Amino acid sequence: MKLRVHLGATLGLVGSAIMGSSLIGGMPVLALPQEQILQKLGPVPVFTITDNKGAPLVASAPNTQNKGSLAGVFINQKDAQAFVAQLKTKNPNLAKSVRVVPVSLGEVYKLDQANQNKPNALDVAYVPSKQQVDSALALLRQDGQKVNRFNGTPLFVAKAGKQEGYLTIKQANQQVIPFFFNKEELQTMLDRFKKQQPDLASTIKIQVVNLEGVLKTAAAQNQNRPAATPSKNP
Repeated sequence: MKLRVHLGATLGLVGSAIMGSSLIGGMPVLALPQEQILQKLGPVPVFTITDNKGAPLVASAPNTQNKGSLAGVFINQKDAQAFVAQLKTKNPNLAKSVRVVPVSLGEVYKLDQANQNKPNALDVAYVPSKQQVDSALALLRQDGQKVNRFNGTPLFVAKAGKQEGYLTIKQANQQVIPFFFNKEELQTMLDRFKKQQPDLASTIKIQVVNLEGVLKTAAAQNQNRPAATPSKNP
């Protein structure tokens, strides 16, 4: 897989990496129709806790304006399993009836969008890996930011070159910018890039944004799209 520095790309997905087209205000712009966003998010696995009937384990939403329920969506499977292990101690009867279930990030996004502005709706709370949150905080502090917590679920992306272009990979004849949930996975990609283009190795910089902002921006882009006018056959 050839890696290179590129200043623009289109949204795509591969494995656990999210691809974005550009950054505005620190967040990727996903300028694609809803159907394509769902298609791109589809291959990314996340994990929920469900009962024996397949219904998600929920808690009361902390937002007093919304009396609905809150369902946790874990980025890391081990974190979801650790939650169930803790539940066995705190509420063993409930723990007997729950399990960790993989689900598509696209399905979670679709459900969350369908529930927007509905009373008593099920809300989604993403649960990031503590290790990746710590990595995100370390990056922000290296940039001189005085932060004690990271808001949201971190996504990692790389820049390189004098113009700080985003590092891209080629997928389906397009150059795409990969965003990783796992900083170590991005680092593995960067190690290959350094061997391919050693003259740019010293210019590489890892940046962190958050998943919630990416998805919120994607939703806003779709809401601002004009409605399509259906065509008529002659």
